[in-house]
Amino acid sequence: MDILIFIISFVAAFIFSLGGVGAAIILIPILVSLGIPINIAKPVGLFYNTVSLSGASFHNIRNKLLDFKVGIPIIISSFLFAIAGAYISKYIPNRTIIYLFVGFLLFSGFMFLFHKKREDSYYRTDTPYFKLVLIGSFAGLLSGMLGIGGGGIISPLMLMLGFNPKKITAITAFVVPFSSFSGFLTYWAMGSINWEILGVASVAGIVGATLGTMFMHKKLNTHTVKKVLAIILLLMAAKLIFKLF
Repeated sequence: MDILIFIISFVAAFIFSLGGVGAAIILIPILVSLGIPINIAKPVGLFYNTVSLSGASFHNIRNKLLDFKVGIPIIISSFLFAIAGAYISKYIPNRTIIYLFVGFLLFSGFMFLFHKKREDSYYRTDTPYFKLVLIGSFAGLLSGMLGIGGGGIISPLMLMLGFNPKKITAITAFVVPFSSFSGFLTYWAMGSINWEILGVASVAGIVGATLGTMFMHKKLNTHTVKKVLAIILLLMAAKLIFKLF
């Protein structure tokens, strides 16, 4: 089982780091499908996001790809609301959490799939602080409840606001470790950690995400990456729907 989790975690981190999205969004439903309880899978996913995307963020900062003015409002709000989401999840039945996960996967997948590419001159360059705080708050709340880090909601909503996908990728990779870590600490305080699974997934995540980020900047365009992520998310949503019914 450990070897299987390592391979899955590595591949997921590699693929999802191409779009700056935390791979917990796909890792958690896979762990659940392997028979791991969702309350154990969620903190694993949050810590996995934290360590895997921290390396990606370092790469983006070193290469001056990150817009701090846009990222900071999302970081602060998502960090705080992830704590609230983790506590709220204690009072929500597991089946309801899986329903929410399916809805989240469908929303993110369709947003990535049908988003229309703009010309570079039409991407916004301002900093709408209030809207960014709302995005961070919503993403943080879902992050804590579902154990996903919030990247799959931050990215589509920023696309809707008109930001450049390349800028979004760097910002999301920067934000997700903060919201994920605050949610993870909350689950740790509640005593829901399997350290063996967490360790295996996290080591694989660090290696996979670092290689994926380097590969994305050298080999792929962001538009292609978004389409690939969309297909993966929708396939996993279909798998969970089949499992539910």
